[in-house]
Amino acid sequence: MTMHIVRGMTIINTRKRRRNKQPGEAKSIEAHNQWLRKRGLHPDQLKSKEKSSGASIPDYAATRTKIKTSDVVTPIAGKRKAKEYSGDYIVGIATMHKSNLVPVGRGQSPEELAKMRR
Repeated sequence: MTMHIVRGMTIINTRKRRRNKQPGEAKSIEAHNQWLRKRGLHPDQLKSKEKSSGASIPDYAATRTKIKTSDVVTPIAGKRKAKEYSGDYIVGIATMHKSNLVPVGRGQSPEELAKMRR
């Protein structure tokens, strides 16, 4: 069983332990630092370098043609007018099965639509 599965167990000792260095480890660390300095990658050398992503912003003014662009903001039109039926064929709205609304035309009876089932 692992510790994170056991219920009620906590770890209260979070202190980082110091590791004893092996003999010859200081020599290999120094050799690695020399290798980094030779290539300009040692942390001391990187602090003084100017950071650059390598990408530069192109100068668009040099390639821009004399085409004028518009910076006019158009006005807000406001709310549209509601559409309104202006004909004379539809006389009303009838309710069918389960609140299904159906337009009632001239010559139709709303009672017939109300009595209709599925």
